[in-house]
Amino acid sequence: MENLLGLLRLRIKRGINLAVRDTRSSDPYVVVTMGDQKLKTRVIKDNCNPEWNEELTLSMNNLHTPIHLTVYDKDTFTVDDKMGEADIDIEPYIEILKMGLTNLPNGCAVKRVLPNRSNCLADESSCVWNNGKIIQEMTLRLRNVECGEVVVQLEWIDIPGCKGLSSV
Repeated sequence: MENLLGLLRLRIKRGINLAVRDTRSSDPYVVVTMGDQKLKTRVIKDNCNPEWNEELTLSMNNLHTPIHLTVYDKDTFTVDDKMGEADIDIEPYIEILKMGLTNLPNGCAVKRVLPNRSNCLADESSCVWNNGKIIQEMTLRLRNVECGEVVVQLEWIDIPGCKGLSSV
């Protein structure tokens, strides 16, 4: 607990045009790994455009530990098929949080992050002030698959008694 900086809430919103891994569709779910933490969403049956809207919360001890997202197709009798993967780059988001901004108008975009070779962004992503917090929504293009994207939202949660981002 003494090494904890805070929590990172990942809202896994939806999948877009995910790969077909069964006869006509897929039964996708998302696994997020960071260090020894592994979290997963529920399975959505027969849907290549699933709406998860699930919150997964990671305990953040080290901001440089990679966050990896993998989409799988749930199979009953065989090993689940991989449907692509992406890395979540939180550095631009953390930079904005460290600025300690307060009292901005709702919907104020604080930073725009453009897709490039080192991130998995499919489109431009913005860090936005929303109800007293900075939120970043991103559409991640899945790698190692013929098609598919996943929409994820980041939200930092400060925990009383933890180091917080100011110590980093």
